[in-house]
Amino acid sequence: MATKLFVGSLSFNIDNDKLKELFDQFGKVVSASVITDRDSGNSKGFGFVEMETDQEAQAAIAGLGGKEVDGRTLTVNVARPKEDRPRAAFNNRRY
Repeated sequence: MATKLFVGSLSFNIDNDKLKELFDQFGKVVSASVITDRDSGNSKGFGFVEMETDQEAQAAIAGLGGKEVDGRTLTVNVARPKEDRPRAAFNNRRY
């Protein structure tokens, strides 16, 4: 079963392909995506990588967590499920 990892403090120069390349050395990467701003398309500085096995995910966490890449120290850990958040209020109305 694939394990999804959160990758924080990414350089704004890293795209999906470069993110995948970083994690390839630790095993099979199922998917790699850098999160971008909806309007500008610029990186938000974090992303998600899905590794094929838990062992590969743990190796990636140990190998890349705290490592400096493009002048930024990476944070790598197992991703938590997205929390449900209430919709934002606009003019004191809920939509």
